[in-house]
This record gives sequence, structure tokens and C-alpha cells, in this order.
Amino acid sequence: MSQTPRRFSARSSRTAAFIVGAGILFLSGAGLSAAIVGLKWYTHKLPINVDFKCPSIPTRTPHWEQVGSDAIMTEAILETLGTHNYVDRVYIEREPADPKNPRAVQVHLAYYTGSVDTVPHVPERCFVAGGASISGSSQVVPIALHRDAWLPDEAASADTRAALGLKDVTIYSARLGPDSRAPGNRVRLPRGVESLDLRVSEYTHPGSDEKQYAGYFFIANGGLTSSAQNVRLLSFDLRSDYACYLKVQFTATHIKGADELASIAASILDDMLPDIMLVVPDWTDVIRGEYPADNPRRKKNPAEPAGR
Repeated sequence: MSQTPRRFSARSSRTAAFIVGAGILFLSGAGLSAAIVGLKWYTHKLPINVDFKCPSIPTRTPHWEQVGSDAIMTEAILETLGTHNYVDRVYIEREPADPKNPRAVQVHLAYYTGSVDTVPHVPERCFVAGGASISGSSQVVPIALHRDAWLPDEAASADTRAALGLKDVTIYSARLGPDSRAPGNRVRLPRGVESLDLRVSEYTHPGSDEKQYAGYFFIANGGLTSSAQNVRLLSFDLRSDYACYLKVQFTATHIKGADELASIAASILDDMLPDIMLVVPDWTDVIRGEYPADNPRRKKNPAEPAGR
């Protein structure tokens, strides 16, 4: 008689512990669900596209023009890249300081949206996988853009601060150039463009002593980062229904180093950044619910039938 109560007690204790543990998990899950609803977090990300694809950027600008044809990737490479919306194009200086040795740069754009790759394809991974050797660690170099023609958009700045809980942010607009798809129109620039920088690494390839420099940054959910790790933080922001990012990459040889690559990038972006902004969503329109047409934040027209 003395053993039975002990067995019953042990079993009861285990059962009680299981119930308590399950209850904690249930309450934790319920609490997380309530927090997600209460804080208006969006854990399922929708894809978002725009009318212009990466190859639509100008082939000629005031200071640069395309040489050769766009590189066409094989399906195997595209599967690795993870997107079909890309451009690989070489530009050459139109009025070089040394006419006999104009500088050339490869510009690579790749757009991702929806269930985007959580580990972006960057030169540190892809170049090394292709046999290149990386020299030292990456450098983060500022890109000094000309800001004279930028105009602050006060309404967009206020909406961005309210939507993202930011205290100090200014959204600027810039005018599209004469070689653009929509010349003369103004487009909004990404937040943080005043402190844009480039992550640059130096590479050598088998059989060559020539140094190659590759640098990149990302435009992700309307923000900027030169860190592959931070892309997830921006594009998977729980306050947004959508996830997207654009990788902007510059690669050059026959240059002196990371600072010169950043200078080349600045020259191209001074000419072309507004056009690049046409291949990503205008994030002010997204947070306002004005774009795309199926944006869950879109305000319903009173005359619109219910359920649409």
C-alpha cells in the first residue's frame, strides 16, 4: 500500500509539469500572437514589383556610356543568383582625364522581393567561389554624392517618421536626367542617402596579378545599407507587409583602390541614382498604402463594393 501512492504521486507530478509546460508554451504563443496583432507586425512578406526592370537604367549619362552588350547569364547562374531581374553592364567614361586610358566599371543590379534570399549574393562569397582570392578585410568607404539638386520632401519625411518610429529622417527627391525613362520628373531617394557608403574588397584571380575591386550597397524597403547582414533587418522589418531589396554593385580594375572605386560609384550615381530608384518601389507610396494596387494599407473608396 505504501508504494502505490508514491508511483501515483510521481506520475501526477510529471503530468502536472507537462500541463504547466504546455500551458506556458500556449500562453507564450498566444502572447506572441497578441503582440503581433497589437503592434501591427507583419510576419508574412508579400512580393512587390515595379514597371521598370533593372536593364531599364540608362545606357548613356552625362559622364558615362555603355560599352559592349549587357551580360546574359545562363539559367544555372540565374538559379544561383536567385532572380531574373538583373543587369550586368560595363560603362566607360565619356570625357576621361586621360583620353588614352578611360576608366571602365561594371555595374551590376539585382532585385529581390517576397521570400527574398536571407544571405545576399555578394562578391566575398561569389568571387571567392569562382576561384578569386580576397586580400584582407572589406573596407566601408563613403560615397560623396552631389546634393545641390536634392529637395527635401517634408510630407514624405513626416510619413516615414510616423510609420517607422524614426525621429530624425529626411526624404529627398531628385530629378530624372535627359536620358531617363521619364526625363524631368522627380523621384524620391532612399532614406539615409546623405550617408551612403560602399563596402569594398580587393581581389586577385588565378593567373593574373591585376587587382580587382568590387563594392556594393543595398536599397532595402526604402532604406540603405552596405552590410549583407543588415539587409534582412531592413527588408524583413516586421512593420511592413512587403520585403524587397536591390543590390547595387560596382567592379573595376586598373584603379588605385577602394577610394577610387567609391569616387567612380559617386560619379555614376550622381548621374543615375534617380533612374535606379525607378526599379525599386517608392517606399513612401508603400507605407501610405498608395502602391501597389493590392496594398493592404490602401484606403477603401466608399463607392467601392465590399470585398474588393
